[in-house]
Amino acid sequence: RRTSRLSTKMVEPTTQYTTAALAGKSGIDGAQSKEINPGLVYVNGYGMFDVITPPWNLYELANYYDTSFANHAAIDAKVENIVGLGYDFEISPRTMLKLEAAQAKTAENARKRIERAKVELTDWLESLNQEDSFTTIMEKVYTDVEATGNGFIEVGRTIKGDIGYIGHIPATTVRVRRLNDGYLQIIGQAVVYFRNFGATNPNPVTADGRANEIIHLKSYSPLNTYYGIPDIVSAMPSLIGDQLASRYNIDYFENKAVPRYIITLKGAKLSGDAEDKMFRFLQTGLKSQSHRTLYIPLPGDTDQNKVEFKMEPIENGIQDGSFKEYRKQNRDDILIAHQVPISKLGGSESGLAAALSQDRTFKEQVARPAQHHLEKVVNKIIKEKTDVLELKFNELTLTDEIAQSQILERLVKTQIMMPNEARQALDLPQRKDGDAPFVMTPRQATDAAATFSGNRARDTERTNSQSDGPATVTGRK
Repeated sequence: RRTSRLSTKMVEPTTQYTTAALAGKSGIDGAQSKEINPGLVYVNGYGMFDVITPPWNLYELANYYDTSFANHAAIDAKVENIVGLGYDFEISPRTMLKLEAAQAKTAENARKRIERAKVELTDWLESLNQEDSFTTIMEKVYTDVEATGNGFIEVGRTIKGDIGYIGHIPATTVRVRRLNDGYLQIIGQAVVYFRNFGATNPNPVTADGRANEIIHLKSYSPLNTYYGIPDIVSAMPSLIGDQLASRYNIDYFENKAVPRYIITLKGAKLSGDAEDKMFRFLQTGLKSQSHRTLYIPLPGDTDQNKVEFKMEPIENGIQDGSFKEYRKQNRDDILIAHQVPISKLGGSESGLAAALSQDRTFKEQVARPAQHHLEKVVNKIIKEKTDVLELKFNELTLTDEIAQSQILERLVKTQIMMPNEARQALDLPQRKDGDAPFVMTPRQATDAAATFSGNRARDTERTNSQSDGPATVTGRK
């Protein structure tokens, strides 16, 4: 039976395997993963290799991702909105300055080369793992970050020293060396050492002279500098309480929805056989079949004693959905800890305006800051290939396609954005004359001015209706 309370001290499981096969995942030019098969999850032996014990039991934290519906849904929502929307490559700020300073013909040729470089860079990044796409790798890594506070990206190099493999290693099996000179993964008798990304220090543990590297992502905690702490830890009482309440309801229905009773016998003494029959019925008989009948032979009444048999329930009220409000509060506590609104999980307890406001807050305070951090980490890999482009994770979109097209149209017409920049935002190929500002004809300028002045009031009203305050509906006069 699982313990109902998370241990604050990490206890390494005892070993159940004596050998462990390598995962065998491969990249390009002979680069491959050196991760131990993640199916063998029981580990031991970390103590002799000078590693730091995590402050929380990583296996228990990972288990709560699988067993708590609210925690699972909140983590999936964050993962999908942070790394699951895909990625794109954008021109780096330094390169953009050079393009703006270049002549039109030179800039046009440079943009063509950059568009080809985007395709080639995407193909290269996707070729670094033959089993998973880069988005899938990041989803696995960031799920570990949100579930356990730690995520690990494995980087393997070719004989020439170029990056040839990128993959995910389960966070529950990796430990940080005390000297911060690398990481260890031990399963059974198999030991694998990983360097820090970009490091060239010798292998202090095994004889592998070409150790792979690890990029460690962690949720910062001021209490530990080696490992991260997941958001769910702050809501641990609610998570454990919700599981206990759920177990209580399951036990109730397994007992055929019969509440607990006190059986009172007055003026009678049951025989040993009758007591045994009643005890067995109440212990096991109610759990086997519905609508069972209990037959207990009772002695007859006498002049001095009158036999009474009573079954009094010790639980009053509705029992088929106990702790409804308590479980709802636990769910809300878990979502608050993750900073995920209920609207992101497919539920809605408020109006449309409130849902839009919550989505905007989620994007600005949770998703985008996390994307900025991940982009800085991932671009360390991209910079080994090129410094012209930078990887950007696609953002959560709060506007529909019509509104977005109107915004781009206005930016192009007012010469704030070049036509090719707008086409890039729509994932369309570049045009030959798209790097020059858009110049409207006198007729187009007149029509645009009329349209803009006529729509200004409606645009203002639409913006106000999506603000944090209540929406105001007005009619035409």
